[in-house]
Amino acid sequence: MADRAMPRGRFSVREQRGFTTVAILCFVMLYAPMLTLVIYSFNDGDSIAVWEGFSWRWYEIAFNNREIRQATVRSLQVASFATVVSTITATMAALATTRTPSYRGLTFVYALVNQPLMVPEIVTAVALLVFFAIVKVFTGYTGMGYLLAAHTAFCIPFAYMPIRARLEDMSLTLEQAAADLYATPWRTFRHVTLPLLLPGILAGGMLAFVISLDDVVITLFVAGPGQDTLPLYVIGQLRRIVTPEMNAVSSLFLLVSALLVTLFFFLSRRRK
Repeated sequence: MADRAMPRGRFSVREQRGFTTVAILCFVMLYAPMLTLVIYSFNDGDSIAVWEGFSWRWYEIAFNNREIRQATVRSLQVASFATVVSTITATMAALATTRTPSYRGLTFVYALVNQPLMVPEIVTAVALLVFFAIVKVFTGYTGMGYLLAAHTAFCIPFAYMPIRARLEDMSLTLEQAAADLYATPWRTFRHVTLPLLLPGILAGGMLAFVISLDDVVITLFVAGPGQDTLPLYVIGQLRRIVTPEMNAVSSLFLLVSALLVTLFFFLSRRRK
């Protein structure tokens, strides 16, 4: 017992009594409903609560549903655009807040970039709705641009975090060596900083993609007629009737999100 004792003054939550039980309970409560949803997406019957045999029937119905295909394509288009623009913007913001001498107000800039993470999403959605309503009055434009802009703005802080973390973990030695060899700032960034930063950029981009793909609140407030994404389509169908088709769509959605989050986890752990 003495060998396993923690050094005095050191705290570890894993050593606390009941930690394992609470952790397992939390995982069960979190993932049991998801597992149930996935299982019943293979149900051969029309019920979402009574198992009537294994079948791929509802996946075939979902793939042949024209509205689901359109909503899926729209979601992928919005998420792809928001990912590219927000990742580029987040990369520039991360460089501007890490590869610069410290100055008064730098902490404020850092907090400002991450502010959307602390503000309730419903507040951001209402603010965007009001702002875009004013823009519509002056411009008359009612297209997809508002939805793209809203997703991009909301995804920037999510892409910013892993990119900034990667930059802070990188040593300045190689960049300083390149500068000593008369490399221009652009050549230094292109041949030294960018290759080392790439895992952080990819991780930030994938996180932004998942956030945009899964978003409901902002999309619900900003999207116009005929601009429903896949999450909005699923919610609309659940208000009418719940069928295993929605289980199948949700399972595929869950699979894509899980794969991207897993890839993000491994990329964020990668070191130079």
